[in-house]
Amino acid sequence: MNTRFYLVILLIASFLPAMGQQTEIPRPAPHQLKWHESEMGVVFHYDLHVFDGIKYGQGNNRVQPIEDYNIFNPTQLNTDQWVQAAKAAGAKFAVLTATHETGFAIYQSDVNPYCLKALKWRDGKGDIIRDFVNSCRKYDIMPGIYVGIRWNSLFGVHNFKVQGEGEFAANRQQWYKHFCERMVEELCSRYGDLFMIWFDGGADDPKGDGPDVLPIVTKYQPECLFYHNVDRADFRWGGSESGTVGYPCWSSFPYPYSHSNNTEGSRNHNDLLKHGDQDGKYWVPAMADTPLRGMNGRHEWFWEPDDENTVYPVDSLMNMYYKSVGRNATLIVGLTPDTTGLLPAGDVQRLKEWGDEINRRFSSPIASASGQKKSLTLKLDKPQAVNHCIIQENIANGERIRRYKVEAEVNGKWQTVCEGESVGHKRIEQFPAVEASALRLTVSQSVAQPDIRNFSVYNVE
Repeated sequence: MNTRFYLVILLIASFLPAMGQQTEIPRPAPHQLKWHESEMGVVFHYDLHVFDGIKYGQGNNRVQPIEDYNIFNPTQLNTDQWVQAAKAAGAKFAVLTATHETGFAIYQSDVNPYCLKALKWRDGKGDIIRDFVNSCRKYDIMPGIYVGIRWNSLFGVHNFKVQGEGEFAANRQQWYKHFCERMVEELCSRYGDLFMIWFDGGADDPKGDGPDVLPIVTKYQPECLFYHNVDRADFRWGGSESGTVGYPCWSSFPYPYSHSNNTEGSRNHNDLLKHGDQDGKYWVPAMADTPLRGMNGRHEWFWEPDDENTVYPVDSLMNMYYKSVGRNATLIVGLTPDTTGLLPAGDVQRLKEWGDEINRRFSSPIASASGQKKSLTLKLDKPQAVNHCIIQENIANGERIRRYKVEAEVNGKWQTVCEGESVGHKRIEQFPAVEASALRLTVSQSVAQPDIRNFSVYNVE
């Protein structure tokens, strides 16, 4: 009897590490799953200085107020056109700058007098945020709002901090924090459900110079993505504005925010942003971002005159796609409405070409499979050329795969065509074409039973 009891205890003990391992894997919240499934989105940058005819420069725009705000006069404004162009590229969500470095608000603010109410345009009754959100819903694109509070050239705010000294500056800082909170409340409460509230550069620490915005977002938009401050970041910046992330790229992270004075000084934070941490306890997936106009030495988040030759070609955009979406990141592309209120025709055409190319390459796999197992084999109808594969985990259950390889059966023999580490939502592998009769995915290392949502193969010509 004692022996039996001892064996039972040993058996239970042998299962406990695996069970514990499984429960300790971080998992995405429902709104983060939407982030992964979206794969691509866009951000529209629009501000007063689009209309001043001067090349954009962060240094000047952050300190020099626009003298005449009535230069803002987009006579052909059409947010339907914006959103349709984004959708043609494959974007599932879109974000618009409600405010940026000038501090000017492109909606009907009751808090910020420096807004569309002050313009002659549309008799002071225009609301581009409302137009944009309505267009998003019309074309089944999830809307988000970018709130730029880090800089405000009109109010003299530089990197969250008002300029000045002593009691005057301290009082102004408290006023600015409250001002930002009230704007966020307007934006979160007026436009229905939002996919994302984005504070570029963060919203800073509310215990320091930053406004206390997280409770406001949580109250009015409990299911939206929040990006970001010291308390919470539902995703992280991927470490560059190149439209790419490093590999491996894990969704797990050592802390629940991406930027903070609290980040561990002993670790290379920029490497963490690019790669994540496979042993991290928090789900903070990566974002890759880039402007569409980034060629020939330019990097245009806002429209500039005579810059049509800066639009990335399709080959460059596909390279970004492989190194962002194909590395378990979500890609956000910056788009630039011009002074008429439209996206330039060349930009619109390039977005369509890009979306068409993604569909051409990946809409029709040769074969696919799924399963909760360490190995999946795809038998092809006949030996044929294969040069790509896509691997996806069911990340609702977390990132489980740590090492994998893909083999092709060529003339009756198996040969390795690619291998790697992180998979996450999507891993795209490209390799020299082989004439294969079958392909096999093998997970050699995992933290729990692999849950493979999709293993598919392609021949991209």
